[in-house]
Amino acid sequence: MKNTLRLDILAREEDIDRITGVLTLCVTFGWEEESLPTGETRFRVHCDQPGFMRDLQSRITGCAPEAQCLLEELEEQDWLAAWRQFFTPVCCGSRFVVLPPWLAQSPDFPGRTHLLIEPKSAFGTGHHATTALCLKVLSDLLDQGRLLPGQSFLDLGTGSGVLGIACCKSGLAGLGLDIDPLAVDNALENRLLNAADGFEPSLGSMEAVAGRTFDLVVANILARPLIELAPAIAAACKPGGSLILSGLLEIQADGVEAAYQAQGLPVARRARQGEWCALVWQQL
Repeated sequence: MKNTLRLDILAREEDIDRITGVLTLCVTFGWEEESLPTGETRFRVHCDQPGFMRDLQSRITGCAPEAQCLLEELEEQDWLAAWRQFFTPVCCGSRFVVLPPWLAQSPDFPGRTHLLIEPKSAFGTGHHATTALCLKVLSDLLDQGRLLPGQSFLDLGTGSGVLGIACCKSGLAGLGLDIDPLAVDNALENRLLNAADGFEPSLGSMEAVAGRTFDLVVANILARPLIELAPAIAAACKPGGSLILSGLLEIQADGVEAAYQAQGLPVARRARQGEWCALVWQQL
């Protein structure tokens, strides 16, 4: 099989902005980004062009000499076949189960709302704790009657669209925003799979909804953008509405919560799974 290359970049917090700038300029086809329990961030780029990858590695080490870079050659796989082996059903909270399309008719989860997700590059299959936490909190708010059919939602960083689809299948209607065009395409595909007509994925960030407010705002992104977008996200919550912030390590939660308390929000409730944490405000 044809080989491909993978560049792993392990970055300290103080180097993240510089590395993100280089990746934004050079890697137009996208990259992976993961917050680690150590507080560092791992960036991962795949490409089959050795010259491009060596040049990218040189640029990264030039702007961030302390970053650890590892360039490896990998044998390409049938990614869809690999996903099918990996993608098992995930039950989240009391209400939801995330399923791949080939298990759409499974009788194994009676009473649960099926969320069908075509596994592609977009984030959000329920396997990661941050997505599972959001679905559990959403399930809890619905069980408590704090979210009701007919209300509106905003799903920021929609990825695969799984959270927006869960909201829509629970009777809400709203928007899913993402800055990655591939994620928006995947969310649109999953909207069709789920017949979630009240869910509208589109390209953009908070500027796309300036001046609008929602009964529920859920943002499953990263700590840095959650802090930077705190004024806009807080302003998008209706009085009496709910806010869910995820994508956080427990060690990052205090800093993010402080940014929202600075916008006038009270102390958040915390939902935890392993080292991951979600911040929850209900009836703001």
